[in-house]
Amino acid sequence: MIRRLVVVSTLVAVVLGMAASRCVAGAVGVAALPAPDMVFTMTDGFVLPARVWRPAPGVAARGVILALHGFTDSRDAWEMPAPGFAADGYTVFAPDQRGFGGTADRGVWPGREVLVDDAAAVAAQLRARFPGQRLVLMGESMGGAVAMCLAARAPATADAYVLLAPAVWGRAQMKLPVRGGLWVANRVAPGYRLFGNEVQLDIAASDNRDALIRLATDPLTLRGSTVAMLHGLVDLMDDAQAAAPHLPPHTLVLAGRLDQIVPVAAMAVAWAKMPAAVRRGFYLNGYHLLLRDRDRALVQGDILAWLDDPDRWLPSGADVNAGAWASDHGWSGSTAAALPAEVLDGAGERSTWPY
Repeated sequence: MIRRLVVVSTLVAVVLGMAASRCVAGAVGVAALPAPDMVFTMTDGFVLPARVWRPAPGVAARGVILALHGFTDSRDAWEMPAPGFAADGYTVFAPDQRGFGGTADRGVWPGREVLVDDAAAVAAQLRARFPGQRLVLMGESMGGAVAMCLAARAPATADAYVLLAPAVWGRAQMKLPVRGGLWVANRVAPGYRLFGNEVQLDIAASDNRDALIRLATDPLTLRGSTVAMLHGLVDLMDDAQAAAPHLPPHTLVLAGRLDQIVPVAAMAVAWAKMPAAVRRGFYLNGYHLLLRDRDRALVQGDILAWLDDPDRWLPSGADVNAGAWASDHGWSGSTAAALPAEVLDGAGERSTWPY
C-alpha cells in the first residue's frame, strides 16, 4: 500500500537525481568517508566538511568561489571544473551542505532556511578570510536554488552569482498527480526511503559516462532519499521560483536544452520572472550537470569570460541561444522521453515545448 502511495513521489526522486546513484546499494557510515580538506563551523557548532582547490604558486589571485552542490551530491561535485577555475586564479571552496556528503546528519533534510543560512555563514567566513577579494557564489541544481534564495534575500552576500541548472521545479510547475502524490506520501510515510529503482525511467543527468560513474560510485553520494527529504526539496524549489524576480543584476544563469532533471519548461517560467539584467545562457547540447558534460569546457569558458567582463558576449554564443529560445522557444526537436510530457509540463495541456 505504501509503495503505491509513493510511486508518484518516486518519479520526483528519480528526476531530481536519484537515478544517478541507484546502481550502488547500501548506506555508508560517516566515519568511513574520505577526510575533507577543511571544515566550516556554523554558529550552532555544526560542521560542514569541504574540499578546496587553490591556484598554483605564481598564479595571480582573481577571487574566491563558494560552490554549492546538488541533491544527493557532495563536495566532490566540483572536482572536474574546480582545477580549471583554480588555474584561472580562483580559490574554490566546496562544502558538503547539511544533510549531504560527509555531514553528521547525512540523509536528514535540514530545512530550506537552514541551507540558506549555512550558505550565508560560509560566505561571511570567506569574506573575512579573503578581505578585498571577489566572492563568487556558484550553485548547481539544489545548490543553485539555495544560491537563488540567498541572492534574493541578501544580494550583497556575493559579488557575483552563477546558477547552473538551478532547481526550480516548484509545485506550480508540477501536475496535480505529482504534487498530490508527494503530499500524500509525506503525510503517510515521510521516513520511507527511496533508492530510485522503484520506477524504471531512462534519465541521463549528463552525456559524460565517466562523470555519471564517478557520481554513482563516490562514497559521498547519498544512497537513496526519504520522502521527507523530497518534500523539503520541493519546498526549496518553490522558494527558488519565488526568488527569481529578485535576483541581483550580477547573476549568470545557465541551462541545457537536454536537461532531463529540472524540466526546461519549469526553467522557462523562472527565466521569465528574472530581471532583464540577469544574464542567461542556453546550451543546445547541455544536460543537467553542465560542468560535467562532455561540452563542459564551453560552459566553463563562458563563466570565466563573464566573470572577467559581464558585459561581453559569451564566447560559446549561449547567450544568443538563450535570447532566441526565450523569445519563441523555436528550437526544433522532440519532447524529452524522461517523463510523459503531461507530467513535465505545468501548463495543463500536453507539452509542445521542444525539449
